[in-house]
Amino acid sequence: MSVTKRSFLKIAAAGLLASSLTLGAGAASAESLDRIGVDFAYYNPVSLLIKQKGWFEEEFAKDNITVEWVQSHGSNKALEFLNAGSIDFGSTAGAAAVVGKSNGVPIKTIYIYSKPEWTALVTRPDTGIATIEDLKGKSIAVTRGTDPYIFLLRALSSVGLTEKDVNIVLLQHPDGANALASEQVDAWAGLDPYMAKLELESGAILFFRNADWNTYGTLNVREEFAAAHPDVVKRVLAVYEKGRAYAIAHPDELQAVLVEAAKLAPEVAAKQLGERTDLSNPRVDEGVRATLEAASTILQEQGILKADVDIAALLDSLLDPQYSAQLATQ
Repeated sequence: MSVTKRSFLKIAAAGLLASSLTLGAGAASAESLDRIGVDFAYYNPVSLLIKQKGWFEEEFAKDNITVEWVQSHGSNKALEFLNAGSIDFGSTAGAAAVVGKSNGVPIKTIYIYSKPEWTALVTRPDTGIATIEDLKGKSIAVTRGTDPYIFLLRALSSVGLTEKDVNIVLLQHPDGANALASEQVDAWAGLDPYMAKLELESGAILFFRNADWNTYGTLNVREEFAAAHPDVVKRVLAVYEKGRAYAIAHPDELQAVLVEAAKLAPEVAAKQLGERTDLSNPRVDEGVRATLEAASTILQEQGILKADVDIAALLDSLLDPQYSAQLATQ
């Protein structure tokens, strides 16, 4: 989260570049809008900062466009909101966006809001679970359609197991954390900040971690919205760049925003942001694609993606790097 003066100026310049892209862009596109729906999520801390600062409202006030905020409690909820048109921009994990796209959710991935290690396999000290193999026959809380779910499938597959070898208990992320703490399940496919909270406050053990299996935090837009309002998409990303640069330059303030929004202890937020959140690269680049290709292969092997799905074509239809291509890394 630390940043040098030079790298901060580089990021700030990228934000100015993103803003400049909107100058002279089709004003008629914005004039035809009266509302933009955007989500905020505890797993997308920059969204919390932007919401608190009122930067979207400031950006679109001159167009008389109302900004409506909707909270996403998980990627599955963000995808539901996008599919229903309740929001135009939604925060998900990358692999969850792939699954949503394959199931007909009409979205484009346009921006990376973080490269997190936000999921791991979690248990209590009293369960005796220490390895993935120990999960056989055990109950595991998870939210289907999210990065923790996909992480769990990859973990099981790596030792020759499938979800049929365990007892899956479908719960939203905070409920999964509570179920583990209250001994209703043996393990949980966790998600920050709930995971960090459980780790610090209840002595929960992250018994299996693999940062490379976390599939980025992706900002997605409804295809219909992007086609009708490309200039507005650029303006939204310009605000996100402003938020990203500010978050890197002011980590203590970002932590305070997360603490207030999610009602966390400061040390929990510090663990999530300081140890497991990387805001340095917003671009939808080849690294993002390679990670999603690997995750998609596992999803297809597990039957989450149909056998006849062309993964390369699916990613071509999902990933839209044009908006983020000119943005700078840290």
